[in-house]
Amino acid sequence: MMPYLLSAGAGILVGVIYALIGVRSPAPPTIALIGLLGMLVGEQVVPVVKRLIAGEPVVAFIQTDCARHVLGPHAGAETPPAVKATAQTAAQTAEGDKA
Repeated sequence: MMPYLLSAGAGILVGVIYALIGVRSPAPPTIALIGLLGMLVGEQVVPVVKRLIAGEPVVAFIQTDCARHVLGPHAGAETPPAVKATAQTAAQTAEGDKA
């Protein structure tokens, strides 16, 4: 929560400074926010493509790691059922190999 408060505080401070010196913000707020969202989503394209090429599970990665990166630390906090099932199967296989 603290990083969000610090970020909002920094934004307010910059807004006050802009107002005091009579400068308009460099981009309309909606355009700027859409651009930031595009950057966040774009950062996730490379890891997803790498996983696709490696044949690793992609949907679970998007639901957990990508969601957390784009939407914040609380997004994707619950483990998707497919990931749980895969982990359980892997654990059972590992136990079977040891026996």
